[in-house]
Amino acid sequence: MDKMFEQLDSLLDRYAELQELMSDPEVINETSRYMELSKEEAGLREIVSQYTRLKAVLSDITESEELLRESNDPEMEELAKADLSDLQAEKEQLEQAIKILMLPTDPNDEKNIIMEIRGAAGGDEASLFAGDLLNMYQRYAESQNWQTEIIDETATEVGGFKEVAMMITGKNVYSKLKYENGAHRVQRIPKTESQGRVHTSTATVAVMPEYDGVDVQLDPKDIRTDVYRASGAGGQHINKTSSAVRMTHIPTGIVVAMQDQRSQQQNRVKAMQILKSRVYDFYESQNQSEYDSSRKSAVGSGDRSERIRTYNYPQNRVTDHRIGLTLNKLDRIMNGELGDVIDALILYDQTEKLEQLQDGTAHLS
Repeated sequence: MDKMFEQLDSLLDRYAELQELMSDPEVINETSRYMELSKEEAGLREIVSQYTRLKAVLSDITESEELLRESNDPEMEELAKADLSDLQAEKEQLEQAIKILMLPTDPNDEKNIIMEIRGAAGGDEASLFAGDLLNMYQRYAESQNWQTEIIDETATEVGGFKEVAMMITGKNVYSKLKYENGAHRVQRIPKTESQGRVHTSTATVAVMPEYDGVDVQLDPKDIRTDVYRASGAGGQHINKTSSAVRMTHIPTGIVVAMQDQRSQQQNRVKAMQILKSRVYDFYESQNQSEYDSSRKSAVGSGDRSERIRTYNYPQNRVTDHRIGLTLNKLDRIMNGELGDVIDALILYDQTEKLEQLQDGTAHLS
């Protein structure tokens, strides 16, 4: 704990320095610098609050212990023992909370995301399930006061999606939805099944942080752009002009086609937005694979092919295979009530990281 207290003391010093800087008229007049310092101050606020309280609790514990050693009054001793018991319990809670706050954070946690859902094994039923997952995530996003926007879709004749891409924007979107990467399996009786047999289908979910120009710079020479006439729904205006755009990132072979917007320029902007995220995700996945080869994460590597969850309709059951969590409320989860699942995944991930710290396989940042 001594090393942790040293780090916490340095954070206290930095927090005091930030508050002093933010009251400086010169800094206040420099908007970009003030915003940068304000963001750093906000990031330290909770841990500083918890540590300040911990220091007060430790001081109170010392006083209570001294009182117990020096007192000859039975009543005072009983009061001191009761206080000491409460203080020790609060101390343990604060230390645990501080350890979690000091865990290395994912730099992408605050980012918006692009989520891609694809129907996989199971034909029409897989495409319908992809649509059900889309609805589930849209409802969950609404409960979090996030905004959603469909940016690309390939619908099927039965009312599902071969693939659909959605932008989700809001506070800390990636931190909560990053665990959704992988294959989602559904077990249910299709509407077209006359014998009442349960079928198994799958859909895959890819969650990519949204990157802006500052995060990712793609060399224009590495991108081939083709324009063509849009097909399918969209009206006469779209079909009469070459408004659709296909971008290919030559080094990785990643292709993004966009025709949902009204103009070629709008399609170019959306296509580039998705291309940046896919390319960055491609390189990050390679780095993650190297990391996971030395240490497998309990909540999975985010591999698209990894089966992470099963949705069993006949038994109203959802099971997350990574952490062995089973909940018998599939109807509510499909209605967007994902909180219990996501909270359990976050807690499991935090617990694992704490164990690594205690084992000396990771370091406080």
